[in-house]
Amino acid sequence: MKQKKRALDLVLPHLLELQPYESVSPPEVLAERAGIPQSDVVKLDANENPYGPSPKVADALADMDQLHLYPDPAQTAMRAAISTYIGLPPEHVVVGNGSDEIIDLAFRAVLAPGDAIVNSTPTFGMYDFTAHVCGGRTVEIERDADFRIDLPGIISAARDGAKIIILASPNNPSGNGVPRQAVERMLETGALVIMDEAYAEFGGTSSAWLVPQHHNLVVLRTLSKWAGLAGLRVGYGLMNPDLADLLMRAKPPYNVNQAAAVGLLASLSDTETLNTRAKLIIEERERMFDLLAGLPGVTPMPSDANFVLCRVPDGRAHDAFEGLAQRGVFVRYYSRGKLADYLRVSVGTTEQTDRLIAAFVEALS
Repeated sequence: MKQKKRALDLVLPHLLELQPYESVSPPEVLAERAGIPQSDVVKLDANENPYGPSPKVADALADMDQLHLYPDPAQTAMRAAISTYIGLPPEHVVVGNGSDEIIDLAFRAVLAPGDAIVNSTPTFGMYDFTAHVCGGRTVEIERDADFRIDLPGIISAARDGAKIIILASPNNPSGNGVPRQAVERMLETGALVIMDEAYAEFGGTSSAWLVPQHHNLVVLRTLSKWAGLAGLRVGYGLMNPDLADLLMRAKPPYNVNQAAAVGLLASLSDTETLNTRAKLIIEERERMFDLLAGLPGVTPMPSDANFVLCRVPDGRAHDAFEGLAQRGVFVRYYSRGKLADYLRVSVGTTEQTDRLIAAFVEALS
């Protein structure tokens, strides 16, 4: 008897081994888990902006009257607004459905099956995930005990034929940046260097000014963190105009929806408010750092982002994570490798920090 075909028999073999990206749960699920009202949840697990978007975003969304029309495939208004904000001509800009889409587009443009990316671990999980989806492979160059990059290792991997070097700066989850000199050294390898600057507005340095000088540099930004638009999914890439033109042709024509486009434009018309809130987050980050450092056995890492990675006493990270969750405070827990004894805590409001510290004291007692 002829064996019945399965749907998965049609799928590319490398995708059959794909593991999903480990995302976080929404507030309603967290509230049910803790057995508390949703309003009592302290959600510090996804680096979201505790202040939300600019008030201008809500006003602009309420006034939308073109939901029946497709968005502009050329992204004309968005690219012009980003150009003004960043200081590069619009032809350097590509807008995506989150900066994740720009990662995907760039990887698919460069990686053939079997090609490699260089990934400095531990870092943002989407890099390895996207390379796998593209049929590529990942060369992992581990960071040192202080989460600094191994620059010689990265350069060696690129010279051995890796097509892409991708780095978060500030790094997620450690919060430290990449020195400018290191970026310039990596560019000399000829590989496509992608600098993910999702958290740059919270104190990190930027490589955006280098884009016009280097054909092989891509700088990523997002409006999820600084602008509080995580729910609308909009980000952008800065790159050589020839590469930008290619990605504009390769992307889905209407990849950024009308609401996200309106949110981006309203946000970039109110940078004063967003920068003021970013300063508040930076101030609260430093206060939270000092309070965490005062807890017995807890060692926070200096951060240029809107989160702090902290080491808890050996073997107690999971217990601390569960103890916080039982008290309605949710942070990010990592169960493997170098991060096994760490928790990442997003910066919230003053009240949220106070609840975090109180819950931490109880969870570690």
